[in-house]
Amino acid sequence: MITSPAFSGKRYAILGLARSGLAAAEALLASGAEVVAWDRQDVAREKLEGRATLADPLDIDLTGFDGVVVSPGVPLNTHPIAGHAAKFGVPVIGDIELFAIAQPTLPSHKVVGITGTNGKSTTTALIHHICETAGLPTLMGGNIGIPIMAQNPLRDGGIYVLELSSYQIDLTYSLKCAVALLLNITPDHLDRYDGFEAYAASKARLFSLMEYDGAAIVSGSDSASQNILAGLKSEKTDRVLDLSTATADGQINWPALQGPHNLQNAIAAVSAGLQLGINETVLESALTSFTGLPHRMEFVGEHGGVTFVNDSKATNQASAAPALAAYPANPEPRVHWIVGGLAKEDGLGECAEHLSNIKAAYTIGESGPRFAELLEGQVPVVKSELLCEAVRSAVDAAQSGDVIMLSPACASFDQFRDYEARGEHFRQIVAALTGTEPPTASRMEGSSAA
Repeated sequence: MITSPAFSGKRYAILGLARSGLAAAEALLASGAEVVAWDRQDVAREKLEGRATLADPLDIDLTGFDGVVVSPGVPLNTHPIAGHAAKFGVPVIGDIELFAIAQPTLPSHKVVGITGTNGKSTTTALIHHICETAGLPTLMGGNIGIPIMAQNPLRDGGIYVLELSSYQIDLTYSLKCAVALLLNITPDHLDRYDGFEAYAASKARLFSLMEYDGAAIVSGSDSASQNILAGLKSEKTDRVLDLSTATADGQINWPALQGPHNLQNAIAAVSAGLQLGINETVLESALTSFTGLPHRMEFVGEHGGVTFVNDSKATNQASAAPALAAYPANPEPRVHWIVGGLAKEDGLGECAEHLSNIKAAYTIGESGPRFAELLEGQVPVVKSELLCEAVRSAVDAAQSGDVIMLSPACASFDQFRDYEARGEHFRQIVAALTGTEPPTASRMEGSSAA
């Protein structure tokens, strides 16, 4: 875990003892801080019994406390902890701010901060992979993977790659990023903000959390991102990069980065890598070898010229559509689409725009019959019910150059515990049918924060 003398003798209250809250408590206690902690769940509080004072920060006098640490999931616009802490002049912070406070006492390092409405997790994971490919000591944290305070600090020259939701940025004040990257801004989670402009302003605050000579990168062509870019250019004369019209060759060689949205992610990650001094040969190698995040257009493998893609996280039509768009006809349709499960909405939605890419559809689950009805006459349909049947039929039909893709456009609860269990089952079926080793499940699961 990350510890620091900066916390020694300080007093912190922690509200919520899920993964990031518990990691913050453990790090603070190991650093010699006094900790008051609380969680509604008895089992969570028991983990700190005898080592921290167990009390609700809302019920105590916070005079003399150095901070109240809350989960990014706590809605500061409605939760009473914000007003209670303000009465005592105590800042409400998150675990990223604890990392920021520890920064000056850690071995020399750089931080890459990534935010945006869409694409954060993939871009963060790709930058982390680029650093690994370059042989740099690196770790990934923030809104993805293991909580930052639970990870061991890097040696000299390390690169911390942090995915930062707007919620996390709201709770951070002193982070120093060598590279700050904004991908895009579209309306999302507006129940936490006083309108879209306030949400965009939260994203823009990432650029206030930079080193003096840090690089500011804006990828999005949307109006909110471009407005932020214009402000940066008026305030900062050096190292402001606009990627909104940038293009790149070679995407066909990056199996886990197909589709226009992943091209944007790749361009952003490459730009960050260049700012870190990583050469183009390493960057191209990293783009080629990147396997993607689990269950998000994850490249599972290739067998007999057929590519297998696990996009189990596509639990509605809008999230499945980019996956279908990622593999255009060349010149004939080549996608064997496994679709169905527990539908969240009726119809094909945005998927209807990409049916020309579908060579055949294999319907599964509770909504399988409805998808078969919707697709009949537009693409060949194989009614499969079970995932194993669908994959077997697709393997039998696929030819070299084709893509077999699980992008179900539905929730999984009719047949599986969650989308992760569905995606893992797909991996295992593919391995069994092709005689290949199943890929190792990754721990890089991100959260759904903005």
